[in-house]
Amino acid sequence: MVKKDEYLEDSFLGSREAVKSMPKETMPEEGMDPDLAETLIKHIRLDEAKADQNFATFCTTQMEPQANELMLEALNTNSIDKSEYPKTAAIENYCVAMLGHLWGLDESKKFIDDYIGTSTVGSSEGCMLGGLGLLFSWKHRAKKAGIDIDDLHHHRPNLVIVSSYQVVWEKFCNYWNVEMREVPMDPQTLSLDMNTVMDYVDENTIGIVSIQGITYTGGIDDAQKLDELVEAYNQKHPDLPIHIHVDAASGGFYCPFVEGFKPWDFRLKNVVSINASGHKYGMVYPGIGWVVWRENSEECLPHELRFAVPYLGGTVDSIAINFSRSGAHIIGQYYNLVRFGKEGYHDIMENNHEVATKLSEKLNSYDIFEMVHTGAGNNLPIVCWKLAEDAKVKWTLYDLEDKIKEFGWQVPAYPLPAIKGVDKTITVARVVCRPAMTMTICDDFIEDLDESIKELNKKFN
Repeated sequence: MVKKDEYLEDSFLGSREAVKSMPKETMPEEGMDPDLAETLIKHIRLDEAKADQNFATFCTTQMEPQANELMLEALNTNSIDKSEYPKTAAIENYCVAMLGHLWGLDESKKFIDDYIGTSTVGSSEGCMLGGLGLLFSWKHRAKKAGIDIDDLHHHRPNLVIVSSYQVVWEKFCNYWNVEMREVPMDPQTLSLDMNTVMDYVDENTIGIVSIQGITYTGGIDDAQKLDELVEAYNQKHPDLPIHIHVDAASGGFYCPFVEGFKPWDFRLKNVVSINASGHKYGMVYPGIGWVVWRENSEECLPHELRFAVPYLGGTVDSIAINFSRSGAHIIGQYYNLVRFGKEGYHDIMENNHEVATKLSEKLNSYDIFEMVHTGAGNNLPIVCWKLAEDAKVKWTLYDLEDKIKEFGWQVPAYPLPAIKGVDKTITVARVVCRPAMTMTICDDFIEDLDESIKELNKKFN
């Protein structure tokens, strides 16, 4: 008699494993056919959202086949082993140099000689490193100015940031015992309040974070105005100047290619570091981020963050927190930068802008929504809205989130953080228009949105 599975080794049909639950807590005693393992793991993921219908995520869900192949070939490399993989290390430096120049550094400046940066595991690690740069450089300045930095009762370091910060900044402050000073959002701009931000600054302030792409709404802080305020402060406090770190997780790969954005990067005197997500508008799969410092100096990047590692008979600085990570995403980022170039990124982001504009106009055409942030005009392609005060509906945005999910779309609803002078909770919904979101996808979504609203009105009537 033929042993069961021998004639079904390429199929899950009729196999023993097909009628067993997949392991969840303990490893199985025996293995299984690789094709069967692949099939059953796919079955576990059947109810996950389709990538093209996931409007909640900022992350890239689609790359070109050539990029996929390059990344697959590089998965077995360890980017921290710079001597073993010198070309990957060189490509990482190429990316840092390109981004530094893209963000306003003089193109005559050379990587390592004049400034420095690194790839990271997502933009969150970039935020951590940027925050640590602010912290240690403040400690150096404060100690030189005669401040007892060990007296945490009187001189606990603090970081100033808008209340709509990404959670990584809360983690940074908790991990490193830094007081987070949250500035409630300006009710007009829903971003950092320039009328009050300097009220939060004192001699223990390590720096101010300017966000170029607020996760909740897609808004941006007025970095140019902030730089003016900080410069005026620094003129009066030359011994303890304030530095700015720009969290450009979303905007870092978008704003340089689209006209209309005011200076937000190294063109501003007091910006010392910038982080960005390569896996957002950099168009690489999660997770890769980047952080670049203005100068290769103790004032911008203190020695506490720099560790020497062997490289081609010499040494180079290792800055990233994480070790043992694949070089695949670095290769993917370099592919995109050279494949599309400035012209290609411009065209992609302009297409993105047109899709976001159409969706914004459609949402604005309803008599029940009020736009919080539109993808039209000089904005990131992130569309955010709330129910209008006079909306004559009995359902909520949470109801809309559930209803549209029945069509497969992921559109999150959530409350906004603290807003100056506003006591009530404001609930919003948001769509992230990513480069892979074509007008065809947008049109399909709009049709289902229309139907969802009709069904909700009928249900709650």
